[in-house]
Amino acid sequence: MSDPENLAGKGPGTRLVGAGRRPEWTGTGDQPAAVVSPPVWRASTHLYPDMTALRAGTSANADGRFYYGRRGAPTQWALAEALTQIEPGAAGTVLYPSGVAAIAAVLLSVLKPGDVLLMTDNAYDPSRVMARGILKDYGVETRWFDPTDVAAFEAALCERTTAVLLESPGSLTMEVQDVSAICALARARGITTILDNTWASPLGFAALAHGVDISVMSLTKHVGGHSDVMMGSASAGEALYQKLRRRAQMLGQVVSPDDAALVLRGLRTMGIRLERETASAVAIARWLEGRPEVARVLCPMLAGSPGHALWQRDFTGGCGLFSFVLKGGTSAARDAFIDALSLFGIGYSWGGFESLATPVDPTAMRTASPWPLPGMDEADRFGIRLAIGLEDVGDLIVDLENGFRAWNKV
Repeated sequence: MSDPENLAGKGPGTRLVGAGRRPEWTGTGDQPAAVVSPPVWRASTHLYPDMTALRAGTSANADGRFYYGRRGAPTQWALAEALTQIEPGAAGTVLYPSGVAAIAAVLLSVLKPGDVLLMTDNAYDPSRVMARGILKDYGVETRWFDPTDVAAFEAALCERTTAVLLESPGSLTMEVQDVSAICALARARGITTILDNTWASPLGFAALAHGVDISVMSLTKHVGGHSDVMMGSASAGEALYQKLRRRAQMLGQVVSPDDAALVLRGLRTMGIRLERETASAVAIARWLEGRPEVARVLCPMLAGSPGHALWQRDFTGGCGLFSFVLKGGTSAARDAFIDALSLFGIGYSWGGFESLATPVDPTAMRTASPWPLPGMDEADRFGIRLAIGLEDVGDLIVDLENGFRAWNKV
């Protein structure tokens, strides 16, 4: 079941099935392991049989030890342990009510007034907003660097640099970073590295094994997988995990046991969903490459696409998220393209069972790197991001053809 010794060395599918299923969390006291999944424990108050037990509970701050609802119960503990067991090198995982909450709590755990944070220029927009808002208010200076330029990153390091926030691939423009090289430079200087690893998950990129100190995920995406729950996580080695845990408790961060149960259920099938979505995404990306209306496909899983060599070197899997850039056109034409789609929903997020399409406009979000990308025509600036779900590829391609017909009419 969930015994780390039993799961050590097992394949990712086996770990996804067995992780977080301790007999004491799936049993009924006198009948251990009575059910497959941990039940939903809804509780704010945890009761103690006597004062000795109360004092012991107060002093023991670890998952698996009852204290008070804000520190969780078996449902949340099972999810946290399962995420730890699929992240090679992690000592523990902290859960947060959203992916943005996870990024914020991690940054507030490792930064202090006067520090410099280096942030990749292709970072998720809420991360950039955080840098210009709450971090600036707390006296932290953020500097951005070109995600594909390791030399520029090294040049940007200074005595006050305390942490680095990476995102690979970037969730809009899909640049793949040389995470190992960046982390090696940072570690030599005692700088904490943080990776938003939502795109690949530990199944596709073992972040800590590549030198990352803290791996963050929006569990809302692939892990939940059904577009019905929001949650985030951060996994780390022992020292940083304890630091994150203490800060999360100071901030009162807690997730609902009902939400934890939904995410834990999604985790069990994440592997096969990612395989299907990845295969579909590559097929659609190849088809888009042949369209005369497309200037560039931004999909690191696709041979010839920017970042493919690094993706081949470092990744063991992919996902259904990628972007493409239209050849010329207008914003109105792109709107017509997206409006003409019927199988692709229009909405933020990704990693669910359904396909989505949203516009990509990174110009205003760039500080240290250009858009359009090098080698692209200045007129080729209107992008579309596709999140490929579990629909049949042929049907999705027909839907995209309808989009191109609408685009060509404007």
